[in-house]
Amino acid sequence: MPTSQPANEKLVLALPKGRILKEVMPLVRHAGIEPEAAFDDPASRQLRFATNLPGLDIIRVRSFDVATFVAFGAAHLGVAGNDVLMEFDYSEIYAPVDLGIGYCRLAVAAPAEMVKTDDPKAWSAIRVATKYPELTRRHFARRGVHAECIKLNGAMELAPTLGLCRRIVDLVSTGATLKANGLVEVETIAEVTSRLAVNRAAWKTRPNEVGTWVDKFKETADALAA
Repeated sequence: MPTSQPANEKLVLALPKGRILKEVMPLVRHAGIEPEAAFDDPASRQLRFATNLPGLDIIRVRSFDVATFVAFGAAHLGVAGNDVLMEFDYSEIYAPVDLGIGYCRLAVAAPAEMVKTDDPKAWSAIRVATKYPELTRRHFARRGVHAECIKLNGAMELAPTLGLCRRIVDLVSTGATLKANGLVEVETIAEVTSRLAVNRAAWKTRPNEVGTWVDKFKETADALAA
């Protein structure tokens, strides 16, 4: 059963590697958190970092792993896209703050030539390549469509051209990658932004500490969006 760490342990904030990290760090620093120097050293292999605050550490993990670290109490707080939160749908996670960063959308895409004659309303069963099999299955099930999902972690756009499937579900920002690979968007499943994720048990057992950070991140997100 997922649990939070003991109350005398440091709070741990899980941040995602990659593109979102660059967008979230101004918020983190605006909230008063400054990681140790190794955090900004590209040669460092370190994954856990002290901060200017003695009661708070940062861990840097893959974006999909943030939700798992938070759900199982290894991290008390984290930053994750709502695409990741919807995929795992952990009951142990509460996501009270939309940070207003990482804007993109989760979309169904297919070859441009096929779309000309394809009618999504006529689908009854489809095969889809995606990084989000659970979310994708739930989405199509609500429409009465059976989705056979092939899990891929990247290069989704290759799947239709190489005959793995005819459709994909993936994150789309500008649409340039889809276009370059002969694909077009068919429908949007969800608009995606990054959220502050909180371990529910930690918030119950350490309400003052966790609640203070929730308020700080909300104030910071509002201030930077103004």
